[in-house]
Amino acid sequence: MKKAIGLALAVLATSVVAASAQGRPTVAAASAAGVSCKSTLTLPLVTPVTGGAGFLGNEQGAWARYAVNTLAKPLGLKVKFVLGDTPVEQGAAPAQTLAQKYVGDKRVLAVIGPSTSGAVVASSGTYAQAKIAHISPSATRTSLTQGSNKEATSAFFRVVPGDYIQGPSDAAFMMKTLKVKKVAVMDFQEPYSVGLADSVEGVLKKGGVSVTRMSASNTTTDYSAFVTKVPGDADIVFFPTQKPGDAQTFAEQLIEQGKKAKVFGGDGSNGPGQFKQPGSYVSNFAPDITGIKADSSIISGWKKANPGKTVGSFGPPSYGAAQVALTAISQACKQGHGTATRQTVLANIKKVKIKNWILGGSFRWSTKTNDPLNAKFYIFQIQSNGSYKLVG
Repeated sequence: MKKAIGLALAVLATSVVAASAQGRPTVAAASAAGVSCKSTLTLPLVTPVTGGAGFLGNEQGAWARYAVNTLAKPLGLKVKFVLGDTPVEQGAAPAQTLAQKYVGDKRVLAVIGPSTSGAVVASSGTYAQAKIAHISPSATRTSLTQGSNKEATSAFFRVVPGDYIQGPSDAAFMMKTLKVKKVAVMDFQEPYSVGLADSVEGVLKKGGVSVTRMSASNTTTDYSAFVTKVPGDADIVFFPTQKPGDAQTFAEQLIEQGKKAKVFGGDGSNGPGQFKQPGSYVSNFAPDITGIKADSSIISGWKKANPGKTVGSFGPPSYGAAQVALTAISQACKQGHGTATRQTVLANIKKVKIKNWILGGSFRWSTKTNDPLNAKFYIFQIQSNGSYKLVG
């Protein structure tokens, strides 16, 4: 799969050169060109808006748009917010196409996202070639920022912790709190789920837990055949999907087949409107910000701008990612005396510090990687009314 992605990126790079030969600006020229900070800039969010993970893009989009609408002007900027759709069922192609589109738009100085790990892997090279910083609010695959074979570039950042924290945290909760003896672990043959499943499986096995591993296509809709493979005495099925509705389907089919195991979803399963089976568990990189007093005015303003919508866990990090991007652009504009380049914006990203961070406390980057410093994951259990209760 990595070879296929690499080939696709190589083809895209060739396309850029070909376009240049026909009179279009090269990537290098576009990245070096300065843009007037008095002009209207474009800040895209690359995320699933349609498909099984469409809930993610819709929630993230509402919060990122609110950040742009409320933060850009105080920072001396005029910014147009746009959404770029990357349905998870369509694989790498949408992310690659959008990357080329935004590279070719000189008004794009930074990008929020991509939101999913697979989309990051598919497009990070294209953004890096153009010196465009891309800041994800939800891509958690460990190897995007860490390890000897990093799958993203140095132009990639994320404002949430990776699976190097989520996997061990989830596994430790299962062993220490739930006292599990036997666990079934699923993956869906794409970067996010495979990496998270591997992490959880490794920690569980080291802890002496019996693990049954299963793998399904991310286009699977009927999991009954996999449910039959879950041991009758299994305590948990770890289910790191990016489609909460699938976690609900699996939980219902476990009950139908008389299995006692509870579903434990990763952050991609965190969707109260879709995954609502009582007794199930789910982890996420963000707390319920409605319990953070310092966020009261932000929440009030967001609700006014988004009547009828509820505050979830995926939206607030998108606000934070937009805040980081806008702050870096503003700093680049000051340094360039009214003109900013993609390269100067990229150089300013790692310097950004936010005193009152929307997820609580303050925000700053790790000095070792492009990850947030001291971030953590939270574990929730679904209650009888479908609400998510913080339990770890």
